[in-house]
Amino acid sequence: MRSRTPDRLCAEAVDVALAVTEEAAGPQSVGEHLGVVAEGDRVVTHYFACKEPAYRGWRWATTLTRASRAKNITIDETVLLPGDDSVLAPEWVPWSERLRPGDMGPGDLLPTESDDLRLEPGWSGEDTPLPNSVVSEELADVVEAEDAELSGPAAALPAIGSIGAIAGEIGMGRRRVLSRYGLHAAADRWEEEFGPKTPMAQAAPANCLSCGFFVPIAGSLRQAFGLCANEFSPADGRVVSLGYGCGGHSEAAVMPKPPVPAPMTLDEINEVDPLVLHPNRQGSVEESTPAEELGHS
Repeated sequence: MRSRTPDRLCAEAVDVALAVTEEAAGPQSVGEHLGVVAEGDRVVTHYFACKEPAYRGWRWATTLTRASRAKNITIDETVLLPGDDSVLAPEWVPWSERLRPGDMGPGDLLPTESDDLRLEPGWSGEDTPLPNSVVSEELADVVEAEDAELSGPAAALPAIGSIGAIAGEIGMGRRRVLSRYGLHAAADRWEEEFGPKTPMAQAAPANCLSCGFFVPIAGSLRQAFGLCANEFSPADGRVVSLGYGCGGHSEAAVMPKPPVPAPMTLDEINEVDPLVLHPNRQGSVEESTPAEELGHS
């Protein structure tokens, strides 16, 4: 049982603890004595202030002990421990939990675990020919290459007659596909970002189901989602819920065609009556043509 009262001989050995601490950390790094704590029967820890600028609030801890009925002090260890107001690094978090959408860049590889809950096998069964199959024994030996891991362009191709080759011919060549959990997880993300409960959808005049820019998708998710093809919509090129909507709905506000003005009509004057401008000296008037009118105007 751990004793709450420090051992007297170990607690009084402050000079011994200080000498050991200075020897381990250097005299310039050890400050004043901060106290002593009982760790157990005849086991105590002396704390000294740390004078290193980079370790503000940390403490040097030197543990002393002695054997039963003995007076000689034994050194256990000297370590640097954080105090109540020390600066600590954040708790370490695995990369799989730190990763966030958008963190991947060109050239980055994101491995998936073999037991990822979001994925399940694309097909089942052993990749070997049936007992009565026409595949020869030599070809059955080649089937084992199907289990080779892909490692670039030189990866092992599925052998003829293997499950992988048959699956590729009928459009099921993926080793793993989305599981039920993966589908629900994706649907929850899409529903949260472009779903009927978003502020944009709440203020929209209609939902995406009746929009001309809505593009249906294949698979079971088409019952609730599709793609937006409106370049002016905030969801352009994104997966949207059938209940989502925005102000760019194709039938929200149809603009009427602008009025077309009537074609301009040009009146051509073929015959022009002479215009009297000034009388001449003999009392008669001079006549001018339309060209002269323009020149005198």
